[in-house]
Amino acid sequence: MTPTPLLISLEGVEGAGKSTLADALEQGLRASGHEVIRCREPGGTSLGEAVRAVVLDPAHAPVSPWSELFLMLAARAQLVREVVEPALAAGSYVLCDRFLDASTAYQGSGRQLGAEPVTELNRLATGGRWPDLTLLLDLDPAVGRGRQSHRPDRMEGEALDFHQRVRAGYLELADREPERVVRLDAALPREELAQSAWSAMCARRPDLPAELPE
Repeated sequence: MTPTPLLISLEGVEGAGKSTLADALEQGLRASGHEVIRCREPGGTSLGEAVRAVVLDPAHAPVSPWSELFLMLAARAQLVREVVEPALAAGSYVLCDRFLDASTAYQGSGRQLGAEPVTELNRLATGGRWPDLTLLLDLDPAVGRGRQSHRPDRMEGEALDFHQRVRAGYLELADREPERVVRLDAALPREELAQSAWSAMCARRPDLPAELPE
């Protein structure tokens, strides 16, 4: 029997290297004979990309924390129904650059709305679809900010203490759900970080090769 594919989310503070890691994992999965769908949050659908353009635009600041959360939830609900569920049903792995844990960290902790209401709203928005594996790229937010060379969007441009609360929220989540959330040191060299992430995937899918294919 062919193992079912995984929904894998990549989380972390700004500048942690999620996109670079997702590139390596996608390449490894395809080299291992698997279909892969990549998506991002907010985004991944026509509606989601429209939400992204609005919610990350500095011109709209200040934004109510609850308004921000509900915009994220709307984009997430559409992504699950339009992209994630069909891809998993078709046998494809799904790599998502941020998913529901981003709201727990950014709105629950960063905006101080609380983890419990955000978790319940996430459950409603996703129909109960949780990631099978979450790779948390942990990094000092000050280091992540130093890695960025582009003009910051509305979220990236928040004060450092906001991003420190976001990181703390992610670490609390990893402590609460160690079976799902795997903390990775995002300060590691790129190849070492990618292999650590791949090993976490192998622990859930032993049919994958132990070494990340090039």
